[in-house]
Amino acid sequence: MNFVVKEEKGFRYVEEGKGEVLLLLHGLMGALSNWEYVIEEFSKEYRVIIPMLPIYEMPLLTIGVKTLSKFINKFVKYKELDNFIVLGNSLGGHVALIYAMSYPEKLKAMVLAGSSGLYENAFGGSFPKRESYEFIKGKVEYTFYDPKTATKELVDEVYASVNDRHKIIRLLAMAKSAIRHNMAKDLHKIHIPVALIWGKNDKITPPEVAVEFNQLLPNAELTWLDHCGHAPMMEQPEEFNRILKGFLEKFKV
Repeated sequence: MNFVVKEEKGFRYVEEGKGEVLLLLHGLMGALSNWEYVIEEFSKEYRVIIPMLPIYEMPLLTIGVKTLSKFINKFVKYKELDNFIVLGNSLGGHVALIYAMSYPEKLKAMVLAGSSGLYENAFGGSFPKRESYEFIKGKVEYTFYDPKTATKELVDEVYASVNDRHKIIRLLAMAKSAIRHNMAKDLHKIHIPVALIWGKNDKITPPEVAVEFNQLLPNAELTWLDHCGHAPMMEQPEEFNRILKGFLEKFKV
């Protein structure tokens, strides 16, 4: 599926379909294409919007998960969104959680998959072998249960990013910000319904992270996906969409 990326007022985003809004937030190494199967399935009934998070455009001194949440608030205002459902994978989930803390009145519900915010075993503090294609390939494959999910296109994209000095500095700064910003003490304040859709074989945000989210969020439900790593909407798209559909049915007007 080819997405038309719109560029308006400093925002880059994809928007497909009509109806209630699903706002999708990608992860640190993610891209709009990570949500391809969700767009294909849900744009038939929903207005699906995916803003591109400006990780590489942010000044170094302002990089952080809170800054990304402020960016999402500006985007929501620009698009005049209200009473919508937010979905976040990895860093995108973390940003969604911060946004939900600040603007609970805007959200109807939230879906998290492999979200950071409690603990994550990310790429680590540096890329000692970032020039090595095989090393990066192994790191990308580590994200998934089935290494074949890490397509050459995906590996090429990550390899290019980590070998771009401008980008890698910002990636590492953002990763450190996410690790420092632990939300364990704040999650009890988020009362909207939350669906946790988690890969049982997630090595980045392991199963115990999902269990802790489920315990700390007052109105959460946790569903596991077998043979699935950190990006269930990519690795088990049919099952992910089935679970998501069941959750969304509860909020249909």
